Order: sequence, then structure tokens, then C-alpha cells
Amino acid sequence: MKTLLLMKPWAVQKGLIGEILSRFERRGLKIAGLKILDVSKEMAEDLYLIHRDKDFYDDLIEHITSSPIVAVVLDTDVLEPDAAVALVRKIIGATDPAKAEMGTIRGDFGLRIDRNVVHASDSTDSAKREIPIFFKKEEMVTY
Repeated sequence: MKTLLLMKPWAVQKGLIGEILSRFERRGLKIAGLKILDVSKEMAEDLYLIHRDKDFYDDLIEHITSSPIVAVVLDTDVLEPDAAVALVRKIIGATDPAKAEMGTIRGDFGLRIDRNVVHASDSTDSAKREIPIFFKKEEMVTY
């Protein structure tokens, strides 16, 4: 099962790339794709399509396009798809850093909900929709 993780501009600017990646590797998730990139407005709009009618939509687009991000495809062959997504969501913590438990990525490094440090697919359907926004099939590996 593959799922998408994005280290948003704040995480990249704070130098957290290695720390964040290591948390997933230590839990047994494999890195199947990895790149640093500037997110175009079109990519951001595709990613946040489900939030288009919400009042925070423009802020989401502005933040993720403001500075480079790191896109990661995480893979596990030992968990069922829903369990893999649930594990990733547990590692990153609640969306609001003020509500995220210490020991999670958002709990340890997040300060503001509107400048979150990471994004991760919230379901297998989301992962299938989001991964192609950032990765071509041939840019991912299996091992």
C-alpha cells in the first residue's frame, strides 16, 4: 500500500526533513518515492480540491506554494491499506498542532494549524488521487 506524505514549507525551512523521514522508516515504512519541489498553483489546487469551498482554501494554496516542499511516497507490504493509512496518520498526529499529542510530528513540530508541517493522505482513495499529482509511476520504486 502506497500513501503520500508532504513535508510542507515550514518543515523544510525548519530543517526537519531527516527527522520526519526517520520516524516513518523506524516504524517499517519504506520510501518508494522522494523529491523536493516547488508546488505550482495547479498542483496545489488539485491537492486541496476537497477544500475549495472552505474559507481557509486560499491560505492552504498560498502556504504550500510559498516555498519548496518534500514529497514522499511511503510504502508498506506488511499492512492492509487501511492499516497503513491509519499508521501514517497516527505518526503525524491531529491536524491542529495544539491538539496533537506530543511524540507525533505535528505535536512536536507544529505551531499553527494554518502553517502545518506535514500533509498525509487520509484514506486509500485520497492516496490514489494525490500521489499522481506529485509522482509519475516510473518515479517510484519497490524493494
